[in-house]
Amino acid sequence: MAILSVKKLTKSFGGLTAVSNVNMELQEGELVGLIGPNGAGKTTVFNLLTGVYEPTAGTVTLTRNGKGKEIQGMKPFNICKAGMSRTFQNIRLFKDLTVLDNVRIAMHQNVKYGLASAFLHLPAYAKEEAQLVEKCMELLRIVHLDGKAGELASNLPYGEQRHLEIARALATDPVVLLLDEPAAGMNPAETAQLTELISWIRKNFQLTILLIEHDMSLVMKICERIYVLDYGMIIASGTPEEIKADKKVIEAYLGEDVNDA
Repeated sequence: MAILSVKKLTKSFGGLTAVSNVNMELQEGELVGLIGPNGAGKTTVFNLLTGVYEPTAGTVTLTRNGKGKEIQGMKPFNICKAGMSRTFQNIRLFKDLTVLDNVRIAMHQNVKYGLASAFLHLPAYAKEEAQLVEKCMELLRIVHLDGKAGELASNLPYGEQRHLEIARALATDPVVLLLDEPAAGMNPAETAQLTELISWIRKNFQLTILLIEHDMSLVMKICERIYVLDYGMIIASGTPEEIKADKKVIEAYLGEDVNDA
């Protein structure tokens, strides 16, 4: 059974169809790319998968612990609880909060203590909060930010803000992680570090990852399969080598110099 199954996903805004009959399947542990020209509808697909937009038609089924659940049309926080988390094309951190608190907020959807316990600072609250902070620090160690836990998120360099956003997404305990142009604005050294981080996270967290990215060297290096979107429709899917050789993809997006990627 696919971890994520998308069937005939469609979104119309008035008379404009931004996404049309998109079909995708991601198996457990896969790292899959979603590429295409600017305006092709890639982020719209992410917004449909995560509840920012409600689909005009189609289904999205997310499987966790062997149980599939249709999540299209659910609120974003419920989709997050179901097991799908994301980062954004434009970084959306709580910039006036510390690095630690950005991750800590994401973990609170899974706490077991109640409102009364938190209000009165009962032992159950104190114990779980201590465990939560420990888990947050472990995530920050993974993205090499544990030494900056007390700093404001706004004070981090751009590349580290990207890493923090990934740590915050991991804090929700997802089974599927959506990364929307994580390398955007990064220099080559930062991109190389990010590539290693994504591969490490995928392996060690046993995550299924769907990645939007324009950096073709990154996509071709780490993705096992790729879907190509153009004018809101899937025009090709396959391995990186198959995509690089697809004439429709070359014409619509990659260009003749794709083999240099």
